[in-house]
Amino acid sequence: MKTRTIKLFKRLAAVILFAPALALAAEAMHLDKAPVSTDQAKLQRGAKLFVNYCLNCHSASSVRYTALRDIGLDDKTITENLLFTGDKVGDLMIVSMTREDAEKWFGTAPPDLSVMARAKGSEFGSGADYLYTYLRSFYRDANRPTGWNNKVFANVGMPHAMADLQGEQTVKEVTDEHGKAAFELVAPAKPGSMSASEYDEAVADLVSFMVWMGEPIAERRKFIGLFVLAFLAVLYVLSHKLGKTYWKNIH
Repeated sequence: MKTRTIKLFKRLAAVILFAPALALAAEAMHLDKAPVSTDQAKLQRGAKLFVNYCLNCHSASSVRYTALRDIGLDDKTITENLLFTGDKVGDLMIVSMTREDAEKWFGTAPPDLSVMARAKGSEFGSGADYLYTYLRSFYRDANRPTGWNNKVFANVGMPHAMADLQGEQTVKEVTDEHGKAAFELVAPAKPGSMSASEYDEAVADLVSFMVWMGEPIAERRKFIGLFVLAFLAVLYVLSHKLGKTYWKNIH
């Protein structure tokens, strides 16, 4: 019993000692605000980017292609533009790459992205802001096996899947406001097919789709919530009036 108590105190001490450091580390990571949208046209562009650039390695195994009907796409459009050969509209959004091959090629299996926006939100406060910043922070690094690194996720195993759109950023060493060595991203010396503003907009659409994908019924849930609150407000008024009428002649 005494040994368990000592171990418990040691764990509590560790939490107390390291919690401030973890908090400071979280504050030190600057995340750009993601312009998340529920506009169907933007979600559709995000879905196209997701299928073309993410679904080659990452699955979204909690989502079926039929769910894309909710963002205004019909089965014909889905089949002609978003399905790989052999896939059907009712299939889950999964990849053919096996976990063993993924670990062999990348060192680890790429995570499922079904609820990635929500998962990162629990870690960084805003999953959308994290993803938006992360997807715009890749840079060339000859010391990495893939040739790429990321300012937000140091030594990431993922290559820059959308380099043909953004181009190839580099980094330069600078001194921050506290006099410490840091580095900042440099505009692509080898540009991509999009301008910086166009790429930011494309990433915003992709992140909007990933946020939607994490909870497709979010807008419907909000509408139902407002309806319930309105119903309760009306019910309260009617109940109050009924109560006054009932008790007015009772002394």
